[in-house]
Amino acid sequence: MLLLANLFWGLSFPLIKAMGFAHRQVLPESSTWFITAYTVAPRFLIAAIVLLLFLGPKLRGFTRLEFKQGLFIGITAGIGMLFQNDGLQFTSASVSAFLTQFYAIMIPTWIAWRSRRWPSATVLACSVLVLVGVAILGRFDFQAMRFGRGEGETLLSSVFFMMQIFLLERKEFAANRALPVSLVMFGVQAVLFSAMAILTAPSAAGLLVPWTSGPWLGSTLTLTVFCTLGAYILMNSWQPKITATEAGLIYCVEPLFTSVLALFLPALLSAWGGFVYPNEQLTWHLLVGGGLITVANVLIQLKPPAKD
Repeated sequence: MLLLANLFWGLSFPLIKAMGFAHRQVLPESSTWFITAYTVAPRFLIAAIVLLLFLGPKLRGFTRLEFKQGLFIGITAGIGMLFQNDGLQFTSASVSAFLTQFYAIMIPTWIAWRSRRWPSATVLACSVLVLVGVAILGRFDFQAMRFGRGEGETLLSSVFFMMQIFLLERKEFAANRALPVSLVMFGVQAVLFSAMAILTAPSAAGLLVPWTSGPWLGSTLTLTVFCTLGAYILMNSWQPKITATEAGLIYCVEPLFTSVLALFLPALLSAWGGFVYPNEQLTWHLLVGGGLITVANVLIQLKPPAKD
C-alpha cells in the first residue's frame, strides 16, 4: 500500500512542474509563492470537502487525539510542501526527488541520537544503499554541487516530512482512524495555503484566472484524486503498521516512479498545455539507482529494525 502511495506521489512531480508552466501561461505576473500556494490550496480544499461529505454522520465520534494528530501532520506536511513546491520551480524534478528523500538518512540518525545507540548494521547498510541509489537516480553531480534556492528549500522540506513520518508512528495515536486524521490534515493545509494564495495573488481577479486553464484544472483534479486523497489516506492508514525507519526507506522508491513517469509524461502534458517540458531519457541512472533502492527495501523488510 505504501508503494502505491509512492507511485501517486511520483506522479505529482511532473504534474506540479507542468502546472507551473500552465499557470505562467495564463497569469505571467504571478510570483513563485502564489504559484506554490495555488498548486496546493485547491487540491487540499477539494479533498477536505470530499472527506467531509463522506464522513458526515461519523463526525460525532471524532476524538481529541485524532484532531491533534491531524493538526500536527497538517502543519508539518504543509510547511514541507510549501518549501518543496516552491523549490521545484528552481531545480529539476530529479534533483528535487533526490533531496526530498534525505529524510531516509535523517530518520535512523535521529533515532540513534534519541536512544543513544548506533543504528543496526542492516539499517546503516540500507541507508547507504538508498543514499547512493537516489543520488544516481537523480543524476546528482556532487563535484559540481551548488545549493541554490531550489536545493536549499527542498532540503528544508525534507526535515518537515521526517516530522510527519514520526507523527504517524507515535504510540499515543495508535488507535486513531485514518480518515478523520486525514480530514483534519487536509483542512489545515487548505486553510494555510488558501490564506497564502490570497496574500500573494497579484490581484483579486488573479485568483480566478488559473481556473480558466484546462491543463491547470485537469492537473489539479488529478493531484486531488490520486496524489492527495489516494496517497495520504494510504499513508495514514498503513504507515503506522511499520517503523519510521522502514517507512522512510520505502518512501525512497518515489524517485524511481518519478523517473519512469518522466520518460513520457512531460511530452504528453506539453502537447496538452502548449508549453515546453521535455521528456527525460532512459539511462543507466534509472536502472542502477532504482536497483539499489529496491535492494535496500527488500533487505529492510527481511530484517526490519526493532520498534523504538
